[in-house]
Amino acid sequence: MRSDSGNRDFPRIRRSPSGSRWRSRSATVMGIALVVGLYFTPALFERFVLPAAMPHLPGAKVPPPGFEAASGPLGLPPATSGSTAYVLQKSPDPGQPFVAYDPCRPLHYVVRPDHAPPGTDVLIQEAVSAVSTASGLQFVYDGTTSEAPSEARESYQPARYGKQWAPILIAWSSPAEAPKLAGKVAGTGGSAYAHIPGEPYVYVAGQMTLDAPGLAETLAWPEGPAHIRAIIMHELGHVLGLDHVDDPTQLMYAENSGQFDFGDGDRAGLALLGTGECVPRL
Repeated sequence: MRSDSGNRDFPRIRRSPSGSRWRSRSATVMGIALVVGLYFTPALFERFVLPAAMPHLPGAKVPPPGFEAASGPLGLPPATSGSTAYVLQKSPDPGQPFVAYDPCRPLHYVVRPDHAPPGTDVLIQEAVSAVSTASGLQFVYDGTTSEAPSEARESYQPARYGKQWAPILIAWSSPAEAPKLAGKVAGTGGSAYAHIPGEPYVYVAGQMTLDAPGLAETLAWPEGPAHIRAIIMHELGHVLGLDHVDDPTQLMYAENSGQFDFGDGDRAGLALLGTGECVPRL
């Protein structure tokens, strides 16, 4: 099988520079492309045979399709002001304006709590709730994990998470473990996509890293908890598909100078990302 990068294996998450102590880095994404036939008519093989067979082969790189897929979106994004002060991460398909998570399934997430500043578990819950409200996407907390963050994170880890796409990983880390947290970068975030011929690209597994030592210092500020919650919301924006904007009044601005909540543009972008297509074949 061939990936969309031309390698003999599936491509993995790749990050692009952008950038908070309050800068962040967003992650562009590499996805899993289920393509190429060998013995059948290529179009028939790509569209029907390969996607159906691959999840059941030894060493499969993808889970069986349709896990928790409902017949319609689990939630609806709110109406927005129509602001255009947002930027979406680039789609790999010129014919598809943006990539989003499947709204017909819950977005599972786990937290690696190593060295987390005290009380930040509540801040994560509040940030996830804010993103869910703004996008209409439904999140499910699956508990803690020992999984370490990695730029080469696998989107399917059946031994750890079962036969489903890996949950969004929120990992407290440090510049020593995650070098992109060096300097003023407080967090990174992004997602990987998957694709079946004839279907849209869909985000399937996300990852966020947070600078535990740096944010422990931030926690001591008068408005430290609000700063940290805003950072987590910002990185979750990247996980769902938002990129940085040039407008300092938006939370997705690269260098925050006092924004603690989503702006109109952030909310408009998240609402749009909540209207992705349902793809039960993944």
